[in-house]
Amino acid sequence: MTAVLIEGKPIAEEIRKELRERITFLKTRGIVPGLAVILVGEDAASQTYVRMKGRASEELGMYSQTIFKPQDLTEAGLLQLIDELNADPRIHGILVQLPLPPQIDERKVLVRIDQRKDVDAFHPVNVGKILIGDRTGFMPATPYGIQELLIRSGHAPSGKHVVILGRSNIVGKPLAAMLMQKNERANATVTVCHSRTENLAEITRTADILISAMGAEAAFVTADMVKPGAIVIDVGSNRVPDATLPRGYRLLGDVDFDSVRMKAAAITPVPGGVGPMTIVMLMHNTVKAAEMMLERQAP
Repeated sequence: MTAVLIEGKPIAEEIRKELRERITFLKTRGIVPGLAVILVGEDAASQTYVRMKGRASEELGMYSQTIFKPQDLTEAGLLQLIDELNADPRIHGILVQLPLPPQIDERKVLVRIDQRKDVDAFHPVNVGKILIGDRTGFMPATPYGIQELLIRSGHAPSGKHVVILGRSNIVGKPLAAMLMQKNERANATVTVCHSRTENLAEITRTADILISAMGAEAAFVTADMVKPGAIVIDVGSNRVPDATLPRGYRLLGDVDFDSVRMKAAAITPVPGGVGPMTIVMLMHNTVKAAEMMLERQAP
């Protein structure tokens, strides 16, 4: 058996096509969806990621602000900037790139963003809506992208045992909450494993769908941890030194791709699997925020 590849790029393009139609309609009503992305500091990887988000917005015909602030920005300065964006009618989505410098309390920042513009879905209100299955909130981009990958590739989670490796607030926890909901896009039985889980391989071998978002080490998930015919989603992105490449490294996922693909029915590559979905689902959330604003304006 050789696993079928679940590639993110064609599915992301399918979603972008749908978004363009929604954006065109919004423009007929005088609304251009707007996204503001804030980066504090000069981390090169974060700068690249932030610029990618800005380009993705512009390619869809959205309004985009990419705001770079110095590493020594005060907490008060960042909170004031967020207040200004909360009040700006051109901006429907606000994203603050994490992590933040030590002088800034991340919790204060995330709570300060208007929950109606919280397209990263980190505000406690949106987190709560995810847990109870309230679709009026936002879902975080990476878990949302994983759900779309599964459904649009023909591997809907309904009735399946999904094992998630990792309990982060960014991927593991919200994804578990999303996939266990009582609706047509979920209905899975979910097990969440983490660094303190005993007999890990015994649990992962029971998974119909195995999702690894641990970020612990490259190729952590080996073939002996996978049930024959399982669907494997690799969220990991680990830099491994490679002097043969101009950039000096290559990207590997959490999954030992070469061995696992011989046992699984379908698998996502790294890069090219979950990655393209994260940005397009952020765009989706921004468009949704603009649509919600239009609904609030309706008489």
